[in-house]
Amino acid sequence: MDNEKICMSERKYLFTERAHLMCPNMGFAIALTVKSPYDESRIKETIAVLSEAHPFLKSLIGYEKESNAYYYDVTDSSKVELNLIGDEISGIEAPEIISEYDRIMSRDFDLLNEGMLKVSAWKTGNDTVFLLALHHLLADGRGALMLSEELASCYKEGIKPAYVEEKLIASAEDLPKNSEMAFINRLFTKKANKDWKKENRLLSYAEYHKIADEFLKTDRIKHTLSEIAPEELSIVMGNCKKRGVTVNDYLMAKFLIEENAKSAVVASDLRDKLTCINEGSLGNFATAFSITIKKKSDDVWKVSKEVHDAILKKINTPSELCLVLQCYAMLEPGLLDAAFVSAKKMYDSKAGEFIGKYYFHFDNPHGYSITNLGKAKCDAIGDAFFIPPASPAGIKILGALTMNGRLRICSSER
Repeated sequence: MDNEKICMSERKYLFTERAHLMCPNMGFAIALTVKSPYDESRIKETIAVLSEAHPFLKSLIGYEKESNAYYYDVTDSSKVELNLIGDEISGIEAPEIISEYDRIMSRDFDLLNEGMLKVSAWKTGNDTVFLLALHHLLADGRGALMLSEELASCYKEGIKPAYVEEKLIASAEDLPKNSEMAFINRLFTKKANKDWKKENRLLSYAEYHKIADEFLKTDRIKHTLSEIAPEELSIVMGNCKKRGVTVNDYLMAKFLIEENAKSAVVASDLRDKLTCINEGSLGNFATAFSITIKKKSDDVWKVSKEVHDAILKKINTPSELCLVLQCYAMLEPGLLDAAFVSAKKMYDSKAGEFIGKYYFHFDNPHGYSITNLGKAKCDAIGDAFFIPPASPAGIKILGALTMNGRLRICSSER
């Protein structure tokens, strides 16, 4: 791909992605073993190939002062940060992987000056271990999984992914039909926008970035790995099928029972409901919604069924499924920027505090959530797991990924 293609492509602005710009801990990761020996020159070549296929891997975040708009500023060179550690580690569950992730996430990504992907690599026997740590502005979980599979196939087998022009949700019109917010939600959002305009404030990225780095000095998150082996997973899948629920329903039910909780947030992929994407593109095409179980129970299958029905109802109600995205779309961008810092009382904005506290619950982490990337099969990958984004609103977040029949779960807890 030549650089003219980059220059001629339409500038991509942050729209719903704007919610991830000025909020810390918007990073996540996929760790994987690739069935090929550690080779620094091939790692560099592989990252170069991926960067040619995906323009956002060459991108910083740019800013238009006159419109207070942020955009993907695609350059002519890869912005992927490589840390070729090269030490021998024990494998996918080696503690060095989580330690490296914690090091990377110990400070806020400086998106105006650095890229959105950081790759670390180690040796493990005749395999190579990779950690792909991403900022959420680069991709959602499914996009990160796709990128991981492309990396593995390219590194092991020399398969080069085709160039794909990135395409994003660019306006509210790109969201699914009949997903508009309810009247009362629109009323509160309009009021907050009006109050924000009266305040006549503007939070700069530099101001936010300084506050975020201070916040991350004390925001401690513990990551714990667990696994459901193929034999056990087969039994769970059989029981789920018998009861008309999914493995994700089962995991959610088990999570709620263990945490003695009645509600949780579920991440959901929207790719099959959107027409504004290019297959193979990076970017964010996911939503999230909360579910609540009415009756507490220790019976995992009873709770699984209630979870299943609650999720199905949300998915089949566009206004509920896309509520958070419609909220991002309707809020004044500057107000969205100020939500986190205002809710934490690190910035003086009553409108920002209202949105950050009552819309996103940034003031006091108490929520539970799960993101399940589903089942994947890749011959070039041995093992893998997914570290979920630890939103400041969450107290415990689960990230699940089933790779080649083995389900691993990473718990991120404040």
